[in-house]
Amino acid sequence: MSEIIGEQPADSKRLRVDIFSDIACPWCFIGKRRFEQGVEAFEYSQNVDVYWHAYQLDPSLPDNYDGSEAEYLSKMKGLDQAQVQQMLQHVTAQAAEEGLEYDFDNLKVANSFTALRVLEYAKQHGAGNEMKELLLSAHFEKGLDTGDVQTLLELAGSLDLDVVELGAQIEAGAYTEEVNADIAQAQQIGISGVPFFILDGKYGISGAQPADVFANALTQVYAENVKTQ
Repeated sequence: MSEIIGEQPADSKRLRVDIFSDIACPWCFIGKRRFEQGVEAFEYSQNVDVYWHAYQLDPSLPDNYDGSEAEYLSKMKGLDQAQVQQMLQHVTAQAAEEGLEYDFDNLKVANSFTALRVLEYAKQHGAGNEMKELLLSAHFEKGLDTGDVQTLLELAGSLDLDVVELGAQIEAGAYTEEVNADIAQAQQIGISGVPFFILDGKYGISGAQPADVFANALTQVYAENVKTQ
């Protein structure tokens, strides 16, 4: 099952960060990079424990959407193509500043639920962060179909995860409960957009903030809630 927000780690010198995000969220990849830079700048970076949680921006999407990202966003947000292209250019530029090469022209629009289930499997096998990175890159940089089970299994295989076991479990509907539990938890907390970061079970940071915002928050929370214990 997913971790419960607010649980204190056994070692009082650890700092727990729960991150709610969707693998089909462009700002989530940018936020991941900025958060990682913030952790690197934090004096006690080795004491940070990250827990990924599932979230879906659009649960209504079919497994495979017959159209481009621009067409999908235009329809979903009620914007004209020129406005959408401007949005995509902006986020592509923001991603490039973090060393990411977004390719919206070749992006395959797909429902992220199956990918989030695969991520849950990876989390339970000690490869959550690596799988999160692969899924985001596959979706935004490589033009891979993250709604396709075979593609997801190939990604899992690149991390030496058991693709036979994973394939059978995905087919049987495994990890649906865990993903739904994360989504329900986000709703209960009042999260309406991602990425969303929760430090030490108490302090929330919304959005892909600059790296120094994360570094400063980690330093403050560590001083207040961990170092003094």
